[in-house]
Amino acid sequence: MKHKIKIRRKRNGNIAFSQRDMVCRKIIEYGILGVIVWSPLPAASVYDWSILVIEIAVLVMMAAYILMKEKPQNNELLSLSLKWPRYLFVGLFVFIFIQIIPLPNFIVKIFSPNIHSFQNIFSSDFSRIKFMSLSLIPSHTLREGLELLSYFLLGFLIVKTITRRQQIMRIFYVLVIMGIFEAFYGLFELYNKNPRILFYKKIYGLDTVSGTFVNRNHLSGYLEMVIPLAIGLIIARIDFFSLAGLKWRRKVLRLSQKGFSINLILTGGIILMSLAIIFSKSRSGVFLLVFAFILFFGLTVLYFGRVRHQQKGVKNFLKVSFLIIIFISLYIGIDATIERFALDKLPPEGRLVYWSNVTSIVGDFPLLGTGLGTFASVYPAYEESRMPGHLSHAHNDFLEYLSELGIVGMILLSGGILFMLVSSFLIWRVRRHPQVKGLAMGGIVAIVVILIHSIADFNLHIPANMVLFTVVLSMTAVTAFYKRSENNKTK
Repeated sequence: MKHKIKIRRKRNGNIAFSQRDMVCRKIIEYGILGVIVWSPLPAASVYDWSILVIEIAVLVMMAAYILMKEKPQNNELLSLSLKWPRYLFVGLFVFIFIQIIPLPNFIVKIFSPNIHSFQNIFSSDFSRIKFMSLSLIPSHTLREGLELLSYFLLGFLIVKTITRRQQIMRIFYVLVIMGIFEAFYGLFELYNKNPRILFYKKIYGLDTVSGTFVNRNHLSGYLEMVIPLAIGLIIARIDFFSLAGLKWRRKVLRLSQKGFSINLILTGGIILMSLAIIFSKSRSGVFLLVFAFILFFGLTVLYFGRVRHQQKGVKNFLKVSFLIIIFISLYIGIDATIERFALDKLPPEGRLVYWSNVTSIVGDFPLLGTGLGTFASVYPAYEESRMPGHLSHAHNDFLEYLSELGIVGMILLSGGILFMLVSSFLIWRVRRHPQVKGLAMGGIVAIVVILIHSIADFNLHIPANMVLFTVVLSMTAVTAFYKRSENNKTK
């Protein structure tokens, strides 16, 4: 009975956990950090084997969570805010399961007549088929469903186990370090005579920065999420929201006492990541980089909106800081920026043609979709004019998910995400804790920026970016509600 699970209370009221629970906690925490570090390295984890590594890691962490006798406790307000997202996400996976399982033909014909017709056209022995799935390719839906489930479970683990300030800060630092590494490595390979994507020889986009990503736009999407986190981290470190009302001399003194060297390194990292986006020659990336700074400015002014005498100093500080970063980045990368935005670089057709064809898919399968993960196989049947190459994604995450999941699945997926984002924003507006304000604001900006980018690309179909999106969304909720219900001092 030496290893019997026991929980005892210390004199100060804190809980001392059993050795097994402590081991499980470490497995989960370092597992989350490991997935964050791993996911972008092997070509953004786009290969099946690298996705399998992520899924196994999440499975091990879930096993550790299940084995814990005493689970970490969330504050009540966070648990209450995640009630509806939990229902929506669980409903999504029930829906995906229904897409996979074989159903009698007449049921499929009633709920999705075009699935029935599609199978009739493309199946050689359709007359012998008595059962069919709502998904046109159930095996693809199962594979994509398991991958999506691993992201959901990763977010679940973060929300349930990241409860202490040290854990939150550690994850934010690791995220920023990975962003800086991607930027530095990408810029290094740009001037390498034999450029590589870490483990692989670089074949495409030799004159652009792509880091360990195959596609420069996806590196841009990754950094678009990390840069706001880095800015939020600086704001949290210097207690920026508590500086309002102080004289400039007091402000400078306070800033110099808040780990000035680390803040300087973080600022340099932001400039480096901004340069990487510019040299990636991603038009959306450059636009959203500037938009992210504008959004930070707007949210900060919104926060101080009730206290008018504080607005002027805040606006001036932000204007100077953001303009310096943008000016340095654009000045160094101006040639790349002009080249990418030159009109002769714009393709005569492309995304608009893709989106038009995907809209036809949505029109034929509006309610239940064609099945998660089936887009690449279904799309060729809707191409009116053959485009060069094989289209694996719609270059619009929302349209692609809508074509695969239909209106029902899309409401469940987007509803859960938007509910978490809006809840985090609403609680962020009334928080007064300086560090919470900075970190949560960084997460909110990161999520908004990548959602906008996903209108014109497929960042959320790249495992590394989906892992980062999951982590940022979950951490934003955890941070925004951090200790909200414990005492008034943390408000």
